[in-house]
Amino acid sequence: MAELSTLARPYAKAAFAYAQQASDLSGWSAALATAAAVSQSEKVSELLENPQLTSEERADKFLSICSDDLSESGKNFIRLLAENHRLPLLPEISALFEELKAKAESTIDVEVVSARALSDAQAAELTKSLGKKFGREVHLHSSVDESLLGGAIVRAGDTVIDGTVRGRLAKLAEAMNS
Repeated sequence: MAELSTLARPYAKAAFAYAQQASDLSGWSAALATAAAVSQSEKVSELLENPQLTSEERADKFLSICSDDLSESGKNFIRLLAENHRLPLLPEISALFEELKAKAESTIDVEVVSARALSDAQAAELTKSLGKKFGREVHLHSSVDESLLGGAIVRAGDTVIDGTVRGRLAKLAEAMNS
């Protein structure tokens, strides 16, 4: 995984810099998401790994599938990736682009998994608190996992806050054993 990020990062940064300069972050975000989804299709994956095709043929076949969703600069980006044998990195490039976009827009996506569904008031309070903690606008996505005894797990990027009963008991046991 780290290797994929290392290979994809320069492309994501270049796409982000271009999109930012062109004031088209949302357009590039959508285009990269579409291209990433197309590249993960089983048939397209086989096409991308076909050693009998040249880089240009791979790019042309890939663009024949999703060219309607790409601008001319997006098509050129796909051709560049094909030329450098990096089309399989599109999902990672798209994810890194989204991270750069969120940072530039001062937003963060937060996933909350709780034992019970959050009320609107709880969601609003959690959004407000997390916004203060991270210094960004929070986009909250919540889900329910009834296997949790109580509490919630909050994931925001690399940060994980385990506020579940099971997590608290594990911390207590660790503290007592040390």
